Amino acid sequence: MYKLFFRLLFTRMDPEQAHYLAFRWIRLAARIPVLRTFVAAVLAPRHKELRTEAFGLRMHGPFGLAAGFDKNAVAIDGMAMLGFDHVEIGTVTGEPQPGNPKKRLFRLVADRALINRMGFNNDGSAAVAARLHARVPVFRTVVGVNIGKTKVVPEAEAAADYVKSTERLARHADYLVVNVSSPNTPGLRNLQATESLRPLLTAVREAADRTVTDRRVPLLVKIAPDLADEDVDAVADLAVELGLDGIIATNTTIAREGLKSAPALVAETGGLSGAPLKERSLEVLRRLYARVGDRITLVGVGGIENAEDAWQRILAGATLVQGYSAFIYEGPFYARAIHKGLAARLNASPYATLAEAVGADTRKAAV
Repeated sequence: MYKLFFRLLFTRMDPEQAHYLAFRWIRLAARIPVLRTFVAAVLAPRHKELRTEAFGLRMHGPFGLAAGFDKNAVAIDGMAMLGFDHVEIGTVTGEPQPGNPKKRLFRLVADRALINRMGFNNDGSAAVAARLHARVPVFRTVVGVNIGKTKVVPEAEAAADYVKSTERLARHADYLVVNVSSPNTPGLRNLQATESLRPLLTAVREAADRTVTDRRVPLLVKIAPDLADEDVDAVADLAVELGLDGIIATNTTIAREGLKSAPALVAETGGLSGAPLKERSLEVLRRLYARVGDRITLVGVGGIENAEDAWQRILAGATLVQGYSAFIYEGPFYARAIHKGLAARLNASPYATLAEAVGADTRKAAV
């Protein structure tokens, strides 16, 4: 039903307009008590065997919404209503910014992919912090906060910009993500180099600790799939050295190999997400787990279309998995289908718990 609706309505609309239309529907449904209860009962049934613990946080399951969908923390309960076990908001920058000029979001339907060059369009960390402070949760869900660099801030002053966002947002975050891997902010990916990343992460960690004194806010870093293998290893080693809580693998890619869509679409600049990212994202995840093992929590994202994809990420080393692009193509039953399929795969596997399955294939390959 949704796929017919998608083909007849959404594909005829500008992708960004379609996003905001769907977003409004989700937010509206979440505001109506009887409706949201019914929707959650249908789309977010709980599977006890999928209960997950990551960086000290308990979740209904391992599957969450990746950053980019809810940039301004306006639909957290709506996304929980649709079955996402955690919701990562953002990317949020120190100052509000409109993002890049439109048109900046493109559907590659033949590849089940998206290209975006949104440019961190968001209300800014002060406004998002106020919104999170005023929020009265309807559904219990873990909220991650993804922070990035304001475009006009010079690369040399990036750490101070991230610290500003941390000081405003850390107290409202169940976990905090430093995004240094979007291709749509000039110079941002340069911060992935360990000589730049070390002082940046150290500054954010210190800011979080002095801002929130009654608990330790888990800190993660999100990396690009386009890093060379040796750079993936370097980030993994740095994360261990600094005592980070997690690494998210991966963000969007600037690669364009093997796409089926029209050349004019493929030529659009920006980050590619969705199915074409699947193979490289899985490779990076396996490499990270082989390097860090159980010392750091890994989050797998990129091309997760179905339960089998999510299961493969778990076996490769991901404690948590996230989706976004496939949600556009699969619709409101996306999270439900993944949960149902994961529960079936776990019950048919030799593993007693989901935690036991994490990294199982990568460990076997190393023997």
